[in-house]
Amino acid sequence: MALQKHFSTDDITAPRKKGGFFALTPLLVFLLVYVVTSILAKDFYKVPVTAAFLVASVYAMFITPLEKTDDKIAVFSRGASNGNVLLMIWIFVLAGAFAATAKDIGAIEATVNGALRILPGKLIYAGLFLASCFISMAIGTSVGTIVALVPIASGIAAETGMGVPFVTAIVVGGAFFGDNLSFISDTTVAATKTQGCSMKDKFKVNLWIAAPAALVVTALYVVLGLSVEAAPAAESVNPLLVLPYLLVIGLALCGMNVVTVLATGIVVNGIIGWCTGAYDFVGWMASVGSGIGSMGELIIVSLLAGGMLELIRFNGGLDYIIGSLTKHISGRRTAGFTIAALVSLVNVCTANNTIAIITTGPLAKDITDRFGMDPRKTASILDTFSCFVQGILPYGAQMLMAAGLSGAGTLAIIGNLYYPFVLGIFAVLSILLRFPRKYS
Repeated sequence: MALQKHFSTDDITAPRKKGGFFALTPLLVFLLVYVVTSILAKDFYKVPVTAAFLVASVYAMFITPLEKTDDKIAVFSRGASNGNVLLMIWIFVLAGAFAATAKDIGAIEATVNGALRILPGKLIYAGLFLASCFISMAIGTSVGTIVALVPIASGIAAETGMGVPFVTAIVVGGAFFGDNLSFISDTTVAATKTQGCSMKDKFKVNLWIAAPAALVVTALYVVLGLSVEAAPAAESVNPLLVLPYLLVIGLALCGMNVVTVLATGIVVNGIIGWCTGAYDFVGWMASVGSGIGSMGELIIVSLLAGGMLELIRFNGGLDYIIGSLTKHISGRRTAGFTIAALVSLVNVCTANNTIAIITTGPLAKDITDRFGMDPRKTASILDTFSCFVQGILPYGAQMLMAAGLSGAGTLAIIGNLYYPFVLGIFAVLSILLRFPRKYS
């Protein structure tokens, strides 16, 4: 009863208006505990990200100016139980179950062998990147692309001796290409709706930024792949075992929700496992349970991050960022960089690029109208910079998912990323040099 009473009070629903920079310090605590400690230890696997988030979350509650601890916990719990956080958790649960059941029937090994037969060794890096770009563009979700391709990429790395973080980073980079450009991506919808422009026009602007970045990265992977000798696997490939991944990709391409896609894939894995004798019903259930259990750390990180970020919002951290960045706008270039900084910093504080666009979109629209900017360019800035930041967050859903499926650390994956950083460079140049001219 006490918690219900605290949840209903105005004190814990409205954010404070004068939180200042101090409200953002939980993020600094997290970075200090996680990054700095890992650097000092010379090992990014020694400090669990869950422990770093727990320390930062406790600190965030400590600095929250509410008298009762129950009220602080209520604010934290509201963020942890946010609909977006819970949806992310359900995807983690299903992705873990799908990956485990697919592995136990031999689907990953069969798909890896098939990919090694199709892709020439010297083009395997570029081939993985382009496949990830195409699939993410078609299905409009970076998470769905990562779920489908990271296990395959990790298997290829194991078969050929390539670095797992490097190959995983290739898929993650390509996944953000489609998330930024796809017509059915939620970031595209949010950016165009808040700025009042069409998806087609925003796509044209984005293409001038994302396409050159993708070409540069593809060329880089071609060069890096020249020294690779990944001989095709000698084992024959059972087409039935490749079906789960083809099904997941196909259903996603048809526009089916990622939760439904993964649930269908788990059932299909069970049927194939029974038909091939890989396991019976009890074995399938054990595999499902094992997969869900493997996602435990990601689920805990999601809950801790959601709660901590809600405390930052409650303490006025987001209002401080918005107020500080909008004070000194003097022209179109400054306005463009201000919008980029706004959506980037809010993305850091929410770990969700769609929410960041929705939060800053109305303010960006006001800046666009006041300084005579093209709303199509503003929509592109919002989408591109949010995807860039989301792509390099160690606590973002995509990075956590990739780490969970590949077994590589988030910072190890980020250290091998190319596309998000190249995209960020081209996005900055598009504002600085005002290209494409037609929309600037």
